[in-house]
Amino acid sequence: MPDNDNDESHDLFLRLYVEHEEALRCFLLTLLPGREEAREVMQGVAMVLWRKFSSLSSPSNFRPWAFGVARMQALTFNRDRQRDRLVFDEEVLALLADEADHEADAHAAERAALDECLGKLDPAQRKLLEAAYEPGTRIDELAVTMGRTPMSFYKALHRIRLALMDCTQRVLTREGMA
Repeated sequence: MPDNDNDESHDLFLRLYVEHEEALRCFLLTLLPGREEAREVMQGVAMVLWRKFSSLSSPSNFRPWAFGVARMQALTFNRDRQRDRLVFDEEVLALLADEADHEADAHAAERAALDECLGKLDPAQRKLLEAAYEPGTRIDELAVTMGRTPMSFYKALHRIRLALMDCTQRVLTREGMA
């Protein structure tokens, strides 16, 4: 018989892990010499995170906690491979980890600002933008289906991109992130 508390814990862990998996992978790529090493350490990180998930004080602390686990796993991995001349010493690794953590925070702030600005677009602009970034979309074909010339479509898309860039910068400045 399934344990509902365990099921809820498992579901929460999976939701948080999937939400932060890409950032964790990028973080590890900055600390390790290559993708294969990052993939190997990422597997270990996932196992440690799951094993120690019950010690997490709050779901809102998942990201910094997971990054701390990833940092320790990378240190351990590098320590175990100390004979390899491509391994960074601990001081360099700590500097890289701090920089990667800062970059992840900056990326999250930029994404939040962009989301806010996307919400300010009028429905026609939003529809045009979403259609343009649909996988497999050809702009020339999309323009014809929307009753536009490809050039007018490109110009409209360019104006929307510029407006989003300006809006994102304003939001980041307002939040003290620019």
